[in-house]
Amino acid sequence: MVGSIASADRLQLEPISVSSPRLRDGAVLPSDYSCKGSSGNPPLRWSRVPDGTKSVAIVADNNARAGGEVNWVVFDIDPRTNEVAEKSVPVGAVEGSTTSGKVGYAPPCRRGQSYRFTVYALNGKIHLGKGAPLSRTLKAIAEKTIAWGRLTAGHIQ
Repeated sequence: MVGSIASADRLQLEPISVSSPRLRDGAVLPSDYSCKGSSGNPPLRWSRVPDGTKSVAIVADNNARAGGEVNWVVFDIDPRTNEVAEKSVPVGAVEGSTTSGKVGYAPPCRRGQSYRFTVYALNGKIHLGKGAPLSRTLKAIAEKTIAWGRLTAGHIQ
């Protein structure tokens, strides 16, 4: 699943700093960003994207070892972009399908899970259309990743 994107050989890549004005790494995911809320995706910011980055991708998933699910995939983000606002997608970016088949942010519902918001710097664009199949999108992200960073929410508030 998504963990394979950040496989052991990828751990040696340069880290990207990921933050949010609404989330703290290791803290709870506010219910506003869960299936009980209406805020959509949380705002995210990133920095230290390496030179040579051609696009950026974001993957939001739960941290389950088995039966994990992907709640959001956004790719082909302009490399000059360094944030995504709450309930929005950067101009020109493309959203792929989630585990449930939804296109766009699929708010998490599993209270006991951790949720990861991972930002990937890529050496090229993905060139898949809106709603692209999750398996194809994740494979393309994995093949092009040159750096990554993550913010993890401990569980849903």
